[in-house]
Amino acid sequence: MILWLRHSPDASLRLGLISSKKVHLRANKRNRARRHLREAYRQIRPHLNGHVDLIFVARRSLLQATWNEIKNEMHSLLTQAELLEKHPKKKPAPITPPEAPNA
Repeated sequence: MILWLRHSPDASLRLGLISSKKVHLRANKRNRARRHLREAYRQIRPHLNGHVDLIFVARRSLLQATWNEIKNEMHSLLTQAELLEKHPKKKPAPITPPEAPNA
């Protein structure tokens, strides 16, 4: 995949996805590639900072890649673009409901 950055005053880490017929002639395969990119971005988005818009261009190899390979590639591209936080925020511990008193 390829990452393009769009710098503008109104940029706010919006996502653009491109998957042309070079990826695959069948629309359902191109849509699957876009769904994978969208989901990977959704999971990485809380750790991003910056004022740019992102455009990911899918390539044919994306259709054979595993889920971890897709996420690692996206993470690598965003790290090279210096958009990932240096020290990611720790997730708070999950809140467990209090135990009901035994009656």
